[in-house]
Amino acid sequence: MALVSRRGLLRSFGGGALALGGLGGWAGAIEPGFRLTVARYALTPPGWPADLPLRIVVLADIHAGLPWMSQARIAEAVARANSLKPDLIALLGDYVCTHRYTTGVVHPHAWAEALSDLRAPLGVHAVLGNHDWWSAADPRDPPDGSRSVRSALERAAAPAMENDAIRLVHRGRPFWLIGLGDQMTRWRAGWRGVDDLPGALARVGDPSPVILLAHEPNVFARTPARVALTISGHTHGGQVHLPILGSPHVKAHRGRRYVYGHIVENGRHLIISAGLGTSVAPVRLLRPPEIVEINLGRAAGAPA
Repeated sequence: MALVSRRGLLRSFGGGALALGGLGGWAGAIEPGFRLTVARYALTPPGWPADLPLRIVVLADIHAGLPWMSQARIAEAVARANSLKPDLIALLGDYVCTHRYTTGVVHPHAWAEALSDLRAPLGVHAVLGNHDWWSAADPRDPPDGSRSVRSALERAAAPAMENDAIRLVHRGRPFWLIGLGDQMTRWRAGWRGVDDLPGALARVGDPSPVILLAHEPNVFARTPARVALTISGHTHGGQVHLPILGSPHVKAHRGRRYVYGHIVENGRHLIISAGLGTSVAPVRLLRPPEIVEINLGRAAGAPA
């Protein structure tokens, strides 16, 4: 058996170190800071009229903070969202960046100004996320029970929905949009929230289709068939997605049943966005920042 030369060993070690360095640079800079993709879904779930096309564009988990989620970067995502010509825009919470690996704060006036340029005929509709409860809109300030984030969303002309249901009319036909309260506002021998799905559903006043906006996808396990589609964020799609292994951090340490993409259970439909920003650490790997475009109804090109 031939012995490995010292030079060959050093060369192999050096090559491995360069590869790891390149991977780290990609995950820590290129993917979170420069990539922006559009994830497209086309579907006609039970309970949604096949002949009623509706385009929803989703921005989730912005986590505004320097260097990677600046006001300019948010404005770029807003311009891209508008270019998709949505009928309705959904903002799915976690506007605040709370991890320590930032180089500066994006003031809430700044990210609200960027979001105020969003345009859709049926409006821009927002819910809050857990980080919006855990932190003030400016993370240097003490937590304020989401008041400052709500104020920023009002400046962006997208006031937060909390267990609310509104009736919208598209192409002469009505449907309902529910914005659920956050499910992880505090820890008290387990996560507790301000969500009230039965109360929100009770606000639905006719048999028209229902779309549910919920920051965390956990609620999907108890969402009734009355809801045609649930749309969520929160998981960042795992943020790091490895071939074969998937998203080990999410699955092993958080026990999440729902991580990313289009999920169908017992005829009920859920779409989870990978979001735009980062949480815990400013890295993304094979799960780039994304805007979600959802086309409902066969007339919009969606299969049954």
